[in-house]
Amino acid sequence: MAEQVRKSRRSDLQLNAGGSMNALSTEGLARSYVHGASPVPLIGGTIGQMFDHTVARRSEDEALVVRHQGVRWSYAELKQRVDALAAGFLSLGLEPGDRLGILSPNNAEWIVTQFATAKAGIILVNINPAYRLPELRYALSKVRCKALVTAERFKESDYVSMLRELVPEIDDHKAGDLNSSSLPDLRWLIRIGDGGDPHPGMLEFADLADRAAPETHNRLQSLDQTLQFDDPINIQFTSGTTGAPKAATLTHHNIVNNAFFVGEAMNFGENERLCIPVPMYHCFGMVLGSLTCLMHGAAMVLPSAGFDALATLEAVEAERCTAIHGVPTMFIAELEHPEFGRFDLSSLRTGVIAGAPCPVALMRRLISEMHLSEITIAYGMTETGPVSFETSVHDSLEHKVETVGRVLPHTEVKIVDPEGRIVPAGVPGELLTRGYCVMPGYWEDPEKTGDAIDEAHWIKSGDIATLDAEGYCRIVGRLKDMLIRGGENIFPREIEEFLYQHPKIEDVQVIGVPDSKYGEEVCAWIKLHRGESMTEDEVRAFCKGGIAHFKIPRYIKFVDNFPMTVTGKVQKFVMREQMTAELGLEKN
Repeated sequence: MAEQVRKSRRSDLQLNAGGSMNALSTEGLARSYVHGASPVPLIGGTIGQMFDHTVARRSEDEALVVRHQGVRWSYAELKQRVDALAAGFLSLGLEPGDRLGILSPNNAEWIVTQFATAKAGIILVNINPAYRLPELRYALSKVRCKALVTAERFKESDYVSMLRELVPEIDDHKAGDLNSSSLPDLRWLIRIGDGGDPHPGMLEFADLADRAAPETHNRLQSLDQTLQFDDPINIQFTSGTTGAPKAATLTHHNIVNNAFFVGEAMNFGENERLCIPVPMYHCFGMVLGSLTCLMHGAAMVLPSAGFDALATLEAVEAERCTAIHGVPTMFIAELEHPEFGRFDLSSLRTGVIAGAPCPVALMRRLISEMHLSEITIAYGMTETGPVSFETSVHDSLEHKVETVGRVLPHTEVKIVDPEGRIVPAGVPGELLTRGYCVMPGYWEDPEKTGDAIDEAHWIKSGDIATLDAEGYCRIVGRLKDMLIRGGENIFPREIEEFLYQHPKIEDVQVIGVPDSKYGEEVCAWIKLHRGESMTEDEVRAFCKGGIAHFKIPRYIKFVDNFPMTVTGKVQKFVMREQMTAELGLEKN
């Protein structure tokens, strides 16, 4: 199955390599609809089957390096730990379809848990390690987690203390005998130990490997034939910026194929070494990172528990990484690090930038200073597992910075107007996606699922985009981020791209704030390069004659940092709230 795909893929990709893999010609595209037709078939297998298939081919090759833990495992060594943990989960009474949460920064245990749950058919629930108590309670309750794997602590979060407050019964019960009034489904708390004293109400992660009896291991092997690739296997919570987070539910089929084709767009081979500084709890880490490596037999390199620019640069040099992932702010932090110049990054070739637009100036620096001549831009959403568009390693610089590439194989995209009608090529509208990558729905939430996915299984993105005559997609902005000033539609990205051209400006984010006369006014938060200074008047003078007068920011704020999620995405809603309060404006 996967071997047939692998044997044929190089010749197949000669058609249109990478993100341009599309056997359907888009030359002269008239309407904004594309279909990623491809001679490379979808893979009909589970994560567990793909895992064993890769191990059989690459058993002695390096699979996982976790620098902050001193871990260096071959695929054979990783398999031994994955199978032992999977059997350990089954020995607890966990069954295929049960939900197991993981609350942890990046570490070896995260990777082992990801593949062990998949082999046992247990649905892994990714929990943001930055969650506070109410968010943690909501996540565990929403999907009725039966078990939770948790780190001891991370940064300012003491997870064991949080859990003792959330589930006080752990002080009076043995592990597995929990009977929590607030979380009645939660039976097992499994601690990733750090050498401290064990907690009587928790199992130790390291002890699970020796827990299973031989018959449980035999059962694990038999599950390989009963688990189906359309089974749900992963739940990821959306950001929840406009309400309670939604539990996007993904299947083996969603993420196995997405990981495979994202790797193909990078021209990924078996000798690649991918630096993964992005968080594992997010699709970027666990699908585009670890799962993409698995699907191509490559090595995963985790430089640190959380993003650390210096640790990332050290990892790339020491491990001779050929690829690296990140959001633009991560790459900016690496390039701007005071010690950047001392590192030999010449082994780098490719990777993925996603999560936010990549400015032209940044792309040029990535190519010239980090040797990322074949870096790709990816676009998608958690609910589409996650990527639907990606640039090719062969695409021009213009396409890499002005577009998010062309549609991936076996994926359909259309751009529609507010009435749901497909718009002509080049006309902005909302981007909708359909195909293998689209999730079945939000966990036990048919109402929200119905709001997002229509009867024809098109899922709304909330993004405003255009498709050009060649099928390249440009993301114009978010529906919710678009601001309307005096009847003029303004897309923040256009202003941001213009301001990025100023040599003093390192990063910029544009938002709309309330205005009694025009409805909204343009506000820019600007981060300058180290040692630079600038005035508001300089910014406006730079804009004059370069962009329309109504797009020139009325309000300008110079900042050292932007409010961000743990994945590096800028929280513009937080910026709007802060500026509205600072300026004494009334909310619309």
